[in-house]
Amino acid sequence: MDTSQDPEDEKKRCWCRMKPAVWYMMMIIVGFFYVYLTAIQYIRGQELDDPPSNYLPQYDPQYFDENLFSPTSSLDFEYHDYTSMTAFLRAMSATYPNLTALYSIGKSVQGRDLWVLVVSASPYEHIVGQPNVKYVANMHGNEAVGREMLLHLVEYLAKSYHADDYVRWLLDNTRIHILPSMNPDGFEVAREGTCQGGQGRYNSRGFDLNRNFPDYFKQNNKRSQPEAEAVKQWVSKIQFVLSANLHGGALVASYPFDNSPNTIKNCDLKPLCAVFQQFTSTPSLTPDDDVFKHIASLYAFNHATMHLGLPCKPGAPTFANGTTNGAAWYPLTGGMQDYNYVWHGCMDITIEMSCCKYPPADDLPKFWEDNKKALVRYLGEVHRGVRGFVKDERNAPVEGASLKIKGRDVGFQTTKYGEYWRVLLPGRYAIEVYAEGFEPREEEFDVIETNPTLLNLTLYKAVPGPTALPSRPEQQAPEMTAGHRIDQQRRPVYVGGPSQQQGGAPQPQGGIGGFLSSIGDTISNVISIFG
Repeated sequence: MDTSQDPEDEKKRCWCRMKPAVWYMMMIIVGFFYVYLTAIQYIRGQELDDPPSNYLPQYDPQYFDENLFSPTSSLDFEYHDYTSMTAFLRAMSATYPNLTALYSIGKSVQGRDLWVLVVSASPYEHIVGQPNVKYVANMHGNEAVGREMLLHLVEYLAKSYHADDYVRWLLDNTRIHILPSMNPDGFEVAREGTCQGGQGRYNSRGFDLNRNFPDYFKQNNKRSQPEAEAVKQWVSKIQFVLSANLHGGALVASYPFDNSPNTIKNCDLKPLCAVFQQFTSTPSLTPDDDVFKHIASLYAFNHATMHLGLPCKPGAPTFANGTTNGAAWYPLTGGMQDYNYVWHGCMDITIEMSCCKYPPADDLPKFWEDNKKALVRYLGEVHRGVRGFVKDERNAPVEGASLKIKGRDVGFQTTKYGEYWRVLLPGRYAIEVYAEGFEPREEEFDVIETNPTLLNLTLYKAVPGPTALPSRPEQQAPEMTAGHRIDQQRRPVYVGGPSQQQGGAPQPQGGIGGFLSSIGDTISNVISIFG
């Protein structure tokens, strides 16, 4: 009997014994590369999440047209209806997939998408630590210049990334969200060449979208519209630090507050009331008035003529340095800029960029030359002030921590990554931080002109206090009394945040403001008879 082994059988047995070792080695190699790539992503500060589901694909053959847009062609200076605007934004997203990403925040009453184009060196994912800014235009459908300016801004930023050092720095360090038309339904019925009037101003249900937001000073009972709801959802999901909304009908940069305790309800709907209020309106200043005046002036002085403060026509108001407080110009209830500031801590101003609401298309090249520098430079103002992270003692981010600058009682919050930002002018400040379950913290810091201050804050778990206190003060132990006081005062008192109630502002108690407020309802009723 031949007991010699077949060489082929021996090879097979050896290979079988080797298979597990090879498999384990491959698993180790794959695991090593996964850990390596994850570490690289972490060091670069990038999210590992997939892009949001509402982002469009980078290339969609159904909509992309090589003849419509390419890196060597230019956007025409003409008004773009919804179809052509959509085609342009899709083409931009396809042509510059590394700098742009297109998504919709919702739909108008008539079903048109409210398109937003992100312009950034990281368009599809948030880079932890980078601030988000936004421009919104065409909120009033017949105010059309801002709509076209934002389309040209998109093109300019994308084309200038490799040619302009400032634009490259801006896109490398900022995520810019551009909503060219918040009211596409209104734009479709507005008419070119119409400088005044209301055709197209409102959405298709007849609502003024800039009177459709919750208001700090007055209860706003107007039925919320899809376009306003879409914006509210948008800003609740992305923490915008700086913003501007573009309008027409004047030439001025207007800053909060747009409303005041003295505003007569629904006055803007009654002509005689509006005239009365124009002569009695006074400034309504925010705790961040210095910052708002600065960013409004920055836009005005980078504009070709806005800073001159010239009236649009004889008898029209003039504006020193091309800026104004909104309520001092004319107060309104339910404005978007006040909502962004009070509810979400976003510094938002209104840019009125044309005396004529819907001027002829032949004027668009001049509007672009007048506004181009201001539009770009304004975005860079997000990189001043203070920024950082709020984390716990284990270095985990604290989401939803409430912060405020001491003496400026409008708050803001941290993101899910513990990030925070606040635009401030040079000076010395103190920041207060509160989060449920943590001891509050206060920290002083300095802001300089040249770059933002990085201030990371660590919160420590709160020491549980006594569950019950003696009923008589003389029986309280000193340390229990002090601990109770700390517990009661743990949350800083400030205005703002998602839970802010409408009409929560203090009402004037005396002087001309109190007098006007006390008789406001009577005046409104009388004027409504004639107005």
